[in-house]
Amino acid sequence: MTTTMTIRLDPTIKDRLDQLSESTHRSKSFLAAEAIREYVETNEWQIQEIRTALAEADAGDFASDADVNAFTDKWNGNAD
Repeated sequence: MTTTMTIRLDPTIKDRLDQLSESTHRSKSFLAAEAIREYVETNEWQIQEIRTALAEADAGDFASDADVNAFTDKWNGNAD
């Protein structure tokens, strides 16, 4: 099942979408829906990762200062 949604586009973006639609032999609707799907998936993933990181931070699940220093010391020693 699908639903209809109306959006406003900058004329330049609309022209580019028209050209892309013609070049790919895909409808503008298909391309727009695909772009929105990818955008939503990416942002849902990012928000979930942020929530996970915040939960880890709230639980105090961090690298210790010694761990961070040991890691950076490996890189600092190779910088010369």
